[in-house]
Amino acid sequence: MRMPVHPSGRGRTSSQFAFTVVGIFFYFAMTMALYAGVTLLHPGTVFDGLWSLNSGAHRELLMFRKLAGLFFLILAAVAATAGLGWFRHRVWAWRLAVFGICTQVFGDCVNLIRGDLLRGGSGLMIGAALLVYLLSSNIRKNFNSAADAPAGQRAAH
Repeated sequence: MRMPVHPSGRGRTSSQFAFTVVGIFFYFAMTMALYAGVTLLHPGTVFDGLWSLNSGAHRELLMFRKLAGLFFLILAAVAATAGLGWFRHRVWAWRLAVFGICTQVFGDCVNLIRGDLLRGGSGLMIGAALLVYLLSSNIRKNFNSAADAPAGQRAAH
């Protein structure tokens, strides 16, 4: 099986498996956000069962169900688009991944401050590790900002 080649013509420099896992994570995030959006907009169905894993959040989100549901549907669309961009080696998808993980790390810090040591601490460790990975040169080399430029500007690079 031939390994895909980066748009710049260079072979990939990071682990193919790890790169793929990050891309798949975007689609997992899309699935979860889609689930949350649909179940918030249409509560009381058989699909509400997964919310038992975080019933407190479900109760709080139901107070703003239309706004929260719409937000999650938009988040699902962003995650799907980012996943597509990730696998196409678009630098904007890498930036979106870094922004998303930074946002998660910030939320985990808030959880720690609020006293939720288990959720905040474990999330902070995982998020920090992901951030270090995303910012590594091995991952950054997979993305070429010239590939994101309009066709007329690519020749200038």
